[in-house]
This record gives sequence, structure tokens and C-alpha cells, in this order.
Amino acid sequence: RVLFGYDTVETLRFTRPELYVEVAKFPKYICQGQPTCGVQQPDRPVGLVAGNRFDTGLGVEVVIQKYAFHLPYYRQQDFFGSLGWVPTRSTLQNIVTAVESQFFPLVQYFRKCVFEGKAIGCDDTTVTLIVPPVIPSIDPNHPRSARIAEVFTLAHEKDHPSVTARMWAYRGVDVPLNIFDFTVSRHRDGPDDVLGNFSGTLIGDCWTGFQKIEVRSDSRIIHAACWAHARRKVFDGRSSEPLVASLFLALIHQLYDIEDRAKSLTAAERLTLRQAESIPLLARLRAVIDGPVCAMVIPKSNFGAALVYLRNNWEALLVFSTDGMIPIDNNAVERLMKQVAIGRKNWLFVGSVDAGNRTATLLTMVSSAMRHDLDVYAYLKDVLDQLLAGSTNYHSMRPDVWKLTHPEHIRAYRQDERQEASDRRSCHRAARRIAAAKEASGKLKASSSTTDNTTDKSPGNQLALPAPSPEPNTVPNTEPTTESKSKPKSNNTK
Repeated sequence: RVLFGYDTVETLRFTRPELYVEVAKFPKYICQGQPTCGVQQPDRPVGLVAGNRFDTGLGVEVVIQKYAFHLPYYRQQDFFGSLGWVPTRSTLQNIVTAVESQFFPLVQYFRKCVFEGKAIGCDDTTVTLIVPPVIPSIDPNHPRSARIAEVFTLAHEKDHPSVTARMWAYRGVDVPLNIFDFTVSRHRDGPDDVLGNFSGTLIGDCWTGFQKIEVRSDSRIIHAACWAHARRKVFDGRSSEPLVASLFLALIHQLYDIEDRAKSLTAAERLTLRQAESIPLLARLRAVIDGPVCAMVIPKSNFGAALVYLRNNWEALLVFSTDGMIPIDNNAVERLMKQVAIGRKNWLFVGSVDAGNRTATLLTMVSSAMRHDLDVYAYLKDVLDQLLAGSTNYHSMRPDVWKLTHPEHIRAYRQDERQEASDRRSCHRAARRIAAAKEASGKLKASSSTTDNTTDKSPGNQLALPAPSPEPNTVPNTEPTTESKSKPKSNNTK
């Protein structure tokens, strides 16, 4: 036989990462015959820990494994043990503490940038905090010291081994950074302390601590309520008033259709669209709330509770229609809570208030990098190296600025996935609006062709289903994929 060619087979193979010890020798110099001269040596670079025993790459890897991949220290022991190094858990903790101490001033700068912005989304979730055996003394210079002592004292009196602390997320709308903050309880003094110098719009749920924030802040802060929470209240009330609830859900659905069309617009263009289309829908929704049908709803029913929620927070629910920069809901911040919740399922608790503050600092760095689709390891290592070298150019270390000079570390596949999902949703909603318009047109023709002209029961029937939203100027060319029947979007309401 004569060889006439080859078939090519490409096989993707995996090679384990490896650890190695780098030996650096620093020369020492003496003056011969001059004992008073002493030993001279060039300055050594600043290391992550004393003696520079651990490289910044190792420190960043430990942080990422815990706060991005949610691996507790005992699982990291197995990972590093398979590479030939078996660290103790205290060693891993000391490495994380050293990394956090370097990131702390940068995170303080991030906080300053976010709270100088015009709009912030906020939400919180629970974290278990171990009660210390000794209650810390109150520091008059620390604004949270009294609350910490109060919570721990009460836990000691009730013989509780732990308390339910809180991890708060503050997501900048115009400043693209995520800030995390740790408090020992859900008292409002935590957000009041963080937002002490903030002037703008706070997007969040209708927690009582947010409802009167305008009064407490002397009108510096305006509370914008979340329509996703309002929709969930209405959705849960379908069992008691299915017909009226369906009307409410249809109107809210149209509000979200308008927001979908406004995603690619500027803030000014989005505001114009909302004033033209969203405000009439909101006016109609308010008319139904104040109408005779809702007046007959039992207040203590599920739908009655939804009506109370809408009435009590109506002004806050309208804020998004006055500013094109404000989102209609707080879902972007709600999704940040997953980063805490998944980790909480693995590392279970924080051992002290200091540990909670360290967690907040490192989550800020990891989450902000993930928000910009960065390779978290590449970003954190480069920033950590700059900080150890003494750099204070914090602006260049912001992830939204850093990625401009490091495009090779942007995870483009994440951006492509989001764009494809957005296109599918837009096509699906456009097809649904077209189908609804055709159905409404068919019903109108059928009713006009009938010879039986019945009298309208009441002017402006309150329970008539809303007309579909006007179509956008353009519809994406992408054909909608075959999907299952659209389900209501799940929202993590409290």
C-alpha cells in the first residue's frame, strides 16, 4: 500500500496546574578590612506575607476559590494537596487576610466612587455569625460598635451560639461597581451609615428601613420601589381575585415590554419612551386600584394585601418613570445575592465581625470583576501586584477602566451569551405583541359585524384587558427559537 495522506484528529487534553518553589538570592556586600562598614544589601520587593513565602498568584487563587468558586478551606486543602502542598486551614486563612489587607484601601475608593453616583440598587441576605465568648467593648469612635455589643449581649442572654447577620449589596447604576457591606443585624443603622454621604436615588424593595429614608436623609435620598416585588405580590394574590389579578399582571407585563424595547436607548430616549407609553399604563393601573372593583376586595385576602402594598408604595413605584437612568426593578441586585447565597451553602458561617468585613471586601473585588466579564484571576493578580509595588493610582485599577487596557482578559463568551439570550427574549416578546394585536383586531372586527348592538355596561369597563403595546420601529431579524410557554419571571423577594 502507498501512503497518500492523513486523517487529523484533535483531542483536547487537560494538564493539572503545578506548584513550584521559586528561589531568589539577594547578594550581600561587605567592605574588606573595614568591620565598621557593616553588611549592605539591595532592597527586597515587598511580599504578600512576611518573608515573601507565598506568591501573589497563590494568594489570589485561594481568594477566588473561596469567593468565586465557593470552596471552603477544607476542600481547598484537598485541591492543593493533590498538587503536593498540604496547607493548614489557618495558613489559608492567613493568606486571605493578607490579600484583603492589600485590597482594603482600593475597596474604600470603590465605595467612594459608588456613593458619589446618582443611583444605587440595594438588597441584603442573611449570613450566620458565630457569637464570641467575650462581648467586645463599645468604641465611641466606631458608629457600629454599640449595635454589635447590643446584638451579642442579647445573644448571650438567650444562650444563642450564633446570630443572623446580614450581607448587603450596593450596585452602582451610573458607576459600574458592586459594593458589599457586612452588619450584625438588619437594623436600619447599617444602610444609614453606608449611605451617610449619598445623594440620589436608592432602588430597593419596600423594607421599612427604606420607606422613610427620604425623611431621615432630609430628602437627600429618594426611594425607588421595585416593580418585580409588586408583581410578585399580585401574582400571589391570584387565588382570591383571579380576574382582577390577570388585568394587573397584563398591565405590568406591558410595562416590562416597554422596558425591553428601551434597553438599547440612552437615558434621555428611555425617559421619553416611558413618558409616552408607561405613564398612561400606570394611570390606568391606578384607576383600577381606586375603582369600585378593587374597593370590594377583602383587605385581608392575598390580593387585598397586594393592593395595600401598591397603595402604600405607589409614589416609590412611580420614580422610575421620572428618570430614564432608574431601572424598573431591582433584579440586577437581587442576582448579586446568589454570590453570597451559594457561598453560604458551602462555608456555612463567618466566625467573627472582622471575618464578615473581610468577606465583604473580597466579594466587592470579585463581584466587580465578574460584572465586567473579566478573568478574575488575571485582574486580581495584576491589581494586587500594583498595590504591593506601592501604586495608589486607584482609578486605573477600577475593573471598568482596567479592561480597556487588558482586552485579552475579557470573557467575550459571556457577552455573546447575554446578547443571544436578549435577542431571543426580544423576538419572543415581539411575536407575542404581534399575536395579541392580531387577536384584538379580530375580536374588534367580529364585534362590529354582529347585528346585536348591546349597550355598554359601564363607561371604561375596569376589567377590560389592556391593548397591546405599540410595536417598536424595528423587530430583530433573528427568528425566535422554539421555547416552552413563557412563565412568570422568578424574583427573590423577601
